[in-house]
Amino acid sequence: MKILKFGGKSLTYGNGFEKAVEIILEKVNNNEKIAVVVSAIANATDELEQILDKAVKNEAYLEQLNAFQKYQQSHFLVDLSEEFRLLEKTFEGVALLGDYSKKIKDNVLAQGEVISAKVVTQALKDKGVNANFSDTRLLIKTDGKYGDAQPLEQLSKKNVINHFKQNNGTTVNIVTGFIGSNATNDTTTLGRNGSNYTASLIANYLDAEELQNYTHVDGIYTANPDLVFDAKKIDQLSFNEANELANFGATILHAKTIIPLLEKNIPLRILNTFNHENKGTLITSTADSAGIKSLSVLENVSLVNLEGRGLLGKTGVDARIFKVMGDNDISVSIISQGSSERGIGIVVAADKASKAIIELEKEFENDFYSKDVNKISVTDNVSVISIIGQDLSTFHKPYTALIKNKIVPILFNNTVTGKNVSLVVNKSQLHKALNVIHGEIFGVSKKINIAIFGHGLVGGTLINQILTSAENIEKRKDIKLNVFAIANSKKVLFNKNGITPDWETEIQNNGIPYTLEDVIAYANEHHLENLIAIDNTASSTFVENYIPLAENSFDLISSNKVANTLSYSFYKKIRKTLTDNQKNYLYETNVGAGLPLIDTIKLLHHSGENITKIKGVFSGTLSYLFNHFSAEGRPFSQVLQEAIDKGFTEPDPREDLCGNDVGRKLLILARELDLQNEFEEVKIQNLIPENLRTGDKAEFLNQLTELDALYATIKQNQKPNHVLRYIGELSGDLQQDRGNLEVKLVSVPQDTALGQLKGSDSFFEIYTESYGDRPIVIQGAGAGSAVTARGVFGDILRLSEKG
Repeated sequence: MKILKFGGKSLTYGNGFEKAVEIILEKVNNNEKIAVVVSAIANATDELEQILDKAVKNEAYLEQLNAFQKYQQSHFLVDLSEEFRLLEKTFEGVALLGDYSKKIKDNVLAQGEVISAKVVTQALKDKGVNANFSDTRLLIKTDGKYGDAQPLEQLSKKNVINHFKQNNGTTVNIVTGFIGSNATNDTTTLGRNGSNYTASLIANYLDAEELQNYTHVDGIYTANPDLVFDAKKIDQLSFNEANELANFGATILHAKTIIPLLEKNIPLRILNTFNHENKGTLITSTADSAGIKSLSVLENVSLVNLEGRGLLGKTGVDARIFKVMGDNDISVSIISQGSSERGIGIVVAADKASKAIIELEKEFENDFYSKDVNKISVTDNVSVISIIGQDLSTFHKPYTALIKNKIVPILFNNTVTGKNVSLVVNKSQLHKALNVIHGEIFGVSKKINIAIFGHGLVGGTLINQILTSAENIEKRKDIKLNVFAIANSKKVLFNKNGITPDWETEIQNNGIPYTLEDVIAYANEHHLENLIAIDNTASSTFVENYIPLAENSFDLISSNKVANTLSYSFYKKIRKTLTDNQKNYLYETNVGAGLPLIDTIKLLHHSGENITKIKGVFSGTLSYLFNHFSAEGRPFSQVLQEAIDKGFTEPDPREDLCGNDVGRKLLILARELDLQNEFEEVKIQNLIPENLRTGDKAEFLNQLTELDALYATIKQNQKPNHVLRYIGELSGDLQQDRGNLEVKLVSVPQDTALGQLKGSDSFFEIYTESYGDRPIVIQGAGAGSAVTARGVFGDILRLSEKG
């Protein structure tokens, strides 16, 4: 025989109820031997409790009661007069007395299951099925604990076996879940979600072949799909794993359901009423494989803390705490202890926390006077995340991911087997914490949420590169790049699921005014994890946002050079903030666009290599200018105009020709060597004659030919077979606090590596103590939006792959 159990959502009128009846009919038509256990229809139990609460407060409840009655009997002609009469009289009495007992509450709530079983029985009879209503108040005998009664096993088993023998000719018995009766035949309930428990008891007593639990989901998931979008269905679990899930909040299972099944090794299959072709999740005595199976959550809990140095070494403290909890019917789900300063934390149901505090204060009253106990407190608004199957040997991975996202667990503990770990986190961080852990430990893509500030040439190119490459990167690296925000100086476009290829039109039409706080608030509101902020602006003021971004869990990437070239004190302040918040800041494109220059220098410096000099062509724009001017007979102004027309220069080319850009890049490299130079200390040769340095851009562009005579003279005064190059050079004793930084136009032999530079390539020579006179040479494209954007993209991938 198979036992089928249908939950309340599966029995909701409309789509659900009809589906449940179809499933039963299909099994009957296939000659399967079944019994059916039912919960109350829809949310009947909650409704009855609401009406009861209204009645006890003498509030108007008749309208809700009438609506309840109308709904329950709206689809089938079945006599429910006895149940409705009982409810009406009970509510009337409660309203008069202004009070009710647990016994009365059990009797009220039980009517939901009784009504449901009668309606299902009638629905099957209308379909020609020989169905029998089976009231478990006559079968499941319990102790007298109303609200959470415990079955008397031998008597209940005997009753169930006899009942099914007597009704052997019945095609299908429809059994009420959740309810039983005590020795005096008063109605009792088995606790909320107790219908699952009823079904497992019936399965145990009848030695069932399988218990099939029909719900509204396809099975057990790696996490709650409502909280974790990427949650995956689990095909198979062991009873032990399922029991851990049940104990730590998996609402699809009742914590007591597993034991009766485990005793008889009866498989439990979780199925979807609305998709019963799906095979669901099978729970058996053996697991299909080791490893982490699921994340389970307890939400409505509080953390009670008892602290006292005077309790250190004293025996019996734990026993006293648990006696208080036991005497007051307060269940403890987690306990954590500290030894250096005697501290004990226990996790209890939120509605029991105040009672726990009061009773503990009574128990330890004398210990307060003797100063052995310092404080008993409660932390509300917390949640418990349990990682079922988590081995402590690999726990560092999800834990590190949490810390990286600024989620610090309040406490954690593991089971005796060391295979399950539970974390207590602030409830406000639950959603984000679940997604962080799930993305780290399951075979799903790690989601990287990106906010891009600045969508000009570099920023816009980067966005399109991400959109083009995202699918391929997810396939190859299990990294999902999600651009959730694009901003310019005035507007921001938000989309938590990622922007579309039509982002330029959307930001124009749908962008909204914003502050940085709005971007941070959006990320928090939507529980976005693994945050990266990218600065593709050239703004000298936006860099002030780096510190609040890092403080709010964003890693930073920048093609903007300003932050690294402001005062040394600001430079150090950013680094301290990054360290304090365990965040990263990458800026490979600050020097050399997409070339691996900064990473190389960092690696050499951090490995202890003594770098003695850095020299090179830092500007792709000026590289193009002097490479062509030196090799060709054209006037300087003509080559410069060509560079302008090709978009190699800044809108005002004086920003390139003044040398400040090269000076900033040289300063960035100096600071990578821990030098404390300021920008004012960089000696920069300005390539613009003084009379052309002021005035507007248009005026300067009209006067370009005035540069020709100057540079023709410089070119003619060179030694034979020499060419002009505009370089930056870092020299001096680089083991001290400061180095010598100089930016200048030089003449070099044509047959040297620097002299043979072509196009707009950048060129760098790194001289070190180990390499002597043979420098490390890095050369390649040093300008262009595509190259710079690709360099920023590389930084994104570096951050994404970090633990």
